[in-house]
Amino acid sequence: MSSIRAVITGVGGYVPNYILNNEELSTMMDTNDEWITSRVGIKERRILKDENVGTSYLAAKAIEDLFAKTGTKPEEIDLIICGTTTADHIYPSCASMIAERMGIKNALAFDLQAACSGFIVSLTTGASFIESGHYKKVLIIGADKMSSITDYSDRTTAPLFGDGAGVVLLEPTNEEFGVIDSILRTDGIGVKHLHIKAGGSAIPTTSETIEKKMHYTYQEGAYVFKHAVTNMSEVSAEIMEKNNLSKDDIAWLVPHQANLRIIDAVVQRTGVEYDKVIINIDHFGNTSAATIPLGIWEAQSKFKKGDNIILTAFGAGFTWGAVYLKWGY
Repeated sequence: MSSIRAVITGVGGYVPNYILNNEELSTMMDTNDEWITSRVGIKERRILKDENVGTSYLAAKAIEDLFAKTGTKPEEIDLIICGTTTADHIYPSCASMIAERMGIKNALAFDLQAACSGFIVSLTTGASFIESGHYKKVLIIGADKMSSITDYSDRTTAPLFGDGAGVVLLEPTNEEFGVIDSILRTDGIGVKHLHIKAGGSAIPTTSETIEKKMHYTYQEGAYVFKHAVTNMSEVSAEIMEKNNLSKDDIAWLVPHQANLRIIDAVVQRTGVEYDKVIINIDHFGNTSAATIPLGIWEAQSKFKKGDNIILTAFGAGFTWGAVYLKWGY
C-alpha cells in the first residue's frame, strides 16, 4: 500500500451575492417562512442571477479565492475533478471550462456525476490519483447552479436549493494527515424517486418535454428523506467504527446540507456533539455537491492540525458515503 496520502492544503469558496429569502419565495408560490423553516431549516439561499454564466463561473470564482489564499499558480495544477450535476453544457465538461477560465493548461480535467455526493466521491477519487504518485496538485470541486434546474412554481422543491461552489487543493504527504478512509455506495433503487425526467439520451429535449416541465428536479420527498436519514446515519457510524473512532475523537462532522432533520438524525446516530457539526443550510440552502466544501470553507478557521473530521453525503442514484480525514494545517 502506498505511503503517500492526499492532504487538503487549501480551501476556496464562492456564493452569489443575490439572496433569495423565504419571504420573497412566498410571493412566488403558496408557502411561507414558518412552513419552510420548520420542515427543512432553510431561511435563505444564494442565486446566480448573472446572464449566460453557469456552474463553471461559480467554480472559477472559488478557485480564485483558493489561489489568492495559497499562492498557487494555474501552471502548477495537474488535475481538476469537478463534482457537479449542473454542468454548463452536456459537453464539454464543466472541468474543462473551469480550466479555460482559470488559464490551467497542463492538467487533466473531468467531471464526476454523483449528485449531492459529488464532492466526497470526487475527493476520494482525487486522493487515489495523489496516492498513485503521478499527481502533485489536484483541485477537487463541488459546484452546482441548482437554480437552473429548479421549478419556482413547485413548493415541494423550490425552497430547497441554492447555488454555490467550493474547492479544496489536494497535495501529497508522507505524514499521517489527509484522507484516511472512505466508504462510498450506490443503490439504483433511488432512480425513479429523484431525477430529471428529460434532456438526456433516453428522453431528448422536445417542445413537449419543455411544456411539461420535465427539465426540472423531480423528487418524492418522503421516500428520499427516509433513505437519506438511514444511509447517511449508518455510513457515518460505520466509518467511525471501522477506524475505532468514538464520538469524543471526532473534532468536526460536516454533513451534506439537504434537510436539517436529516442532519439531526446523523448527529443522534453518531453521538457527535452538536457544536461540532458544521451547518450552513439555513443561509445557503441545498447547494448539492457544493454543501460540504462550502461548509469546510466557512469553518476552516476553526480547524486545527490533526483534527479528525467526518464528511458524509447522500444524493440521487441513490449515492451516499462518508470520508474520514485528518486536517493537515
